[in-house]
Amino acid sequence: MGRVVVDVMPKPEILDPQGKAVAGALPRLGFAQFTSVRQGKRFELEVDGEVTPEVLAAALAAAETVLSNPVIEDVVRVAVAPEVVGSTEPTA
Repeated sequence: MGRVVVDVMPKPEILDPQGKAVAGALPRLGFAQFTSVRQGKRFELEVDGEVTPEVLAAALAAAETVLSNPVIEDVVRVAVAPEVVGSTEPTA
């Protein structure tokens, strides 16, 4: 089974209130080195078999039409998900 990761972020000109709230909380929690935060979305799409270029193209098309709102969001990454070392996912 293959897995594709799609990351979607708000466009730079769009207000990100969740990112602003996190940015305000970080210094209070001892993480003063971060100056701004933008919060986005991550989708993991599973496919039967390997992730091929055709699967990646279909994932990009889905990301641009269904997974994101192109008026306020950018699709910033569509990639094969890395293998998780020590994963405890059940096998079928």
